[in-house]
Amino acid sequence: MKITDVKTFAVDCFRTNWVFVKVCTDEGIDGVGEATLEYKEKALFGAIEHIREYLIGKNPLEIEKHWFHIYRDAYWRGGAVLMSALSAVEVALWDILGKHLNVPVYQLLGGKVHDKVRIYVNGWFSGAKTPEEFGAKAKEAVKRGVTAMKWDPFGKAWLELSNHDLDTALRCVAAVREAVGDSVDLLIEGHGRFHVPTAVKIAKELEPFSPYWFEEPVPPDNLDALKQVKDKSPIAISAGERLYTRWDYKKMFDTMAADYIQPDISHAGGLMELKKIAAEAECRYLGFAPHNPSGPVANAATLQLAACCPNFSILEIMYSDVVYRKDITNEALTYEDGYITIPDKPGIGIEINEEECLKYPYQVHTLRHYTGALTDIRPPETAFYF
Repeated sequence: MKITDVKTFAVDCFRTNWVFVKVCTDEGIDGVGEATLEYKEKALFGAIEHIREYLIGKNPLEIEKHWFHIYRDAYWRGGAVLMSALSAVEVALWDILGKHLNVPVYQLLGGKVHDKVRIYVNGWFSGAKTPEEFGAKAKEAVKRGVTAMKWDPFGKAWLELSNHDLDTALRCVAAVREAVGDSVDLLIEGHGRFHVPTAVKIAKELEPFSPYWFEEPVPPDNLDALKQVKDKSPIAISAGERLYTRWDYKKMFDTMAADYIQPDISHAGGLMELKKIAAEAECRYLGFAPHNPSGPVANAATLQLAACCPNFSILEIMYSDVVYRKDITNEALTYEDGYITIPDKPGIGIEINEEECLKYPYQVHTLRHYTGALTDIRPPETAFYF
């Protein structure tokens, strides 16, 4: 079997653009991966083209060999752009191998530990501005069976947070806690906003609300700062969505800078690299909670991974999505009581519809985190897909 082509599809999805990669072979078995890299898609396209030049004519089943050569021979290795491109291609190669052997990818990675995985939802708060509106949105989500929900209540803050803005954020958390009761888990997102003293202050103020975690309290560039926050925080700290490969994670593990790690399958190196990172976390008794706010292909791949990691904790998923999500893939998720069942189709269990992808071409989108428009995360018309 030989690789004959590597195709890239950018699909506008309101918040960003999904970037799907399809690896084709001369035996008619294709594999898909996802490289969604919010707001830097143009750089990503070039990186994928470089990988395509290497892959054409190669045997797609030699996954570890190709990963090693692509990573090593980049020379300026690592980083979000190159690793996102490599991650998507690696997942596509596993998809090909699973289809070739007619087994789901989780079987190739050691078999299932979990038949289903717990999820927490992101984006449930779309359009909310006031604490009362957040509370109302949270109550609606719980009626749909949601048992854990995440959001960023900190507006457009950067590094510091005034007492007034902190009070506003805490009233928002209080409104959600009151709306959902004590049995629903709340996950508080920091988006890497704060410096150490502010992050520590926030963590202490959040303690009465019993959050599952406080995520990415400081920018990702300094793990020593993250460690300082963790050491002084009375609540669990999660981080890692902006770390790439086991080498980036080495310092995270050496310093024990977080309680939960959150590598992203579309950025950190793909399925096997995340399996290796998860194993490192397991021997340190750290929870494995992959970052997963992207598209249907990334979600399908992450479910395969979550199935076979003993230390898997909880998986992120978007609460709703653009109405045409159902058209661009054959995604079929089974959701019950806060859990999604692991699909058992060959490969990663999903296919993209190329014609439908082409109907929603690339659109320019920009980061909302520091503009005050953070909750404008979903289009006016959305659909539930699980």
